[in-house]
Amino acid sequence: MLLRMSTLLLRTLREDPADAEVPSHRLLLRAGYIRRAAAGGYTWLPLGKLVLDRITEVVRAEMAAIGDQEVHFPALLPAEPYRTSGRWTEYGDDIFTLEDRKGAEHLLAPTHEEMAALLVKDLFSSYRDFPVTLFQIQTKFRDEARPRAGVLRGREFLMKDAYSFDLDEAGLQAAYDRHRDAYQRIFTRLGLDFTVVHAMSGAMGGSASEEFLAATPVGEDTYVGCTTCDYAANTEAVVTRAPAAGDPHAHPATEVHDTPETPTIASLVELANARALAGRTDWTAADTLKNVVLAVRRPGAERAELLVIGLPGDREVDLKRVEAALAPATVAVFDDWSAHPELVRGYIGPQILAKHGVRYLVDPRVVTGTTWLTGANEPGRHATDVVCGRDFTPDGTIEAADVRPGDLCPACGDGELTMRRGIEVGHIFQLGRRYTDAFAVDVLGREGKPVRPTMGCYGIGVSRAVASVAEQHHDDRGLVWPAEVAPCDVHLVAAGKGPQLDAALELGGRLSAAGLRVLVDDRTHVSAGVKFTDAELIGIPRAVVVGRRLTEGYVELRDRASGERIELPVDGLVERLLDEAGGARRDGV
Repeated sequence: MLLRMSTLLLRTLREDPADAEVPSHRLLLRAGYIRRAAAGGYTWLPLGKLVLDRITEVVRAEMAAIGDQEVHFPALLPAEPYRTSGRWTEYGDDIFTLEDRKGAEHLLAPTHEEMAALLVKDLFSSYRDFPVTLFQIQTKFRDEARPRAGVLRGREFLMKDAYSFDLDEAGLQAAYDRHRDAYQRIFTRLGLDFTVVHAMSGAMGGSASEEFLAATPVGEDTYVGCTTCDYAANTEAVVTRAPAAGDPHAHPATEVHDTPETPTIASLVELANARALAGRTDWTAADTLKNVVLAVRRPGAERAELLVIGLPGDREVDLKRVEAALAPATVAVFDDWSAHPELVRGYIGPQILAKHGVRYLVDPRVVTGTTWLTGANEPGRHATDVVCGRDFTPDGTIEAADVRPGDLCPACGDGELTMRRGIEVGHIFQLGRRYTDAFAVDVLGREGKPVRPTMGCYGIGVSRAVASVAEQHHDDRGLVWPAEVAPCDVHLVAAGKGPQLDAALELGGRLSAAGLRVLVDDRTHVSAGVKFTDAELIGIPRAVVVGRRLTEGYVELRDRASGERIELPVDGLVERLLDEAGGARRDGV
């Protein structure tokens, strides 16, 4: 393949676009890889499409290597299967819906579990047909409320999704493990620094899931790692280590105190110590029980329900963790206080919630026998020695408190958690039988009785991976593509208009004939300096400058990543570049 910049659909930009928020967005626009077409939608220009295709090739090859079979589902789907699974309602405003000319409802596919289950139901009837795994590389659509960061968070994106069907849990686990291993090979080949973390399943459903996060400061996902063991998790999936339960009757009786002007935890702690409430002057925020009122709306519900969450006062409620725990419900901070006069704002305690039918969930640290300083449900009053299991009984526990650096690791209990940020480039799920149950997918088992297959789902954001690689592989001059995903192997720069241009084109033809992908800067209307700047911005791993020493039989070879520059004889250059490109491909980098 030989591309000539004089005819290539490419316009590089000297200045950063005004709406570019993150490095990948800025550089992919400036280097001429993408152009904005609409909010959350981008046109892939020739160089961008080459990178997208190269990443697609890596993904396709690794899926085929583990026996997955490629299919291609429609992107325009009927509503009925998604109504049957419940996800038409669960997705809410996150999906694009439309009606055809006959009034039938459709959606633009956000994902295809329903269609995969229906296809297997249609074609397979015996245990002899299993296991089977299908995959596709297909455009998906989600109606993002705030599309941002270029192709990192768009409304239209390219995704690889695979669906495994097995007859038992052991088969599902084996399929899950195969895809987990394949994903690690894929992201290693793409040159990504990534971490596999425990995650929540959300609207997908299922019992277990893990995310593959590419580390970058601009990532929208926050995750933790342990300083001692290999534990890693999305903050939404972090589990709190609960203290041991105690005797709820081993504490003094509850005592109510006047605590005027103490609507905040800080003001309450200050007054409690100043007045030595319950004979103590060592009160801290961790000794208080904060009760946060939320409005929870279930999919399809006309109105929100009230939920109060109790947690130690030194913690804040993380709404993303709450929504992950309550998915597919949406959550908002409660503000209709006049409708619930029994809730005294700033002085809410759990003692009366059951009587008023208010659902009450607590942080795992709030266990039977723990005693708290909390609201007395009267203006300007708090209570001491309010004991869990004696004075109130929660309806359950919820992981709602914010996760902080220095928290103890829930896995080993010794190390501390560190906070990191990353981009979700892959997600794998053990779905179980949610979708095969929804569509009654049954096959004849070995014993002659019906067996219902169990499913796994495995996704990779292919277009998002382009931006993720760009986030991790750039410098202040431009992109620095790894060889495995670069649009071309070699960027030839003709630093002159006469013999240098002719030699660059001739050398490009030889390299292309030898099987390398070549970009030749044969423009005659720009200076050598502009060409060098563009070469660094575009970020192809090897640049060959055909310049003044051509008459002596030499060209300059530049390594984009290391910055190394060496002069080499033209004779033998093709063989050297072929050897370097072949070595990079063999090494998977």
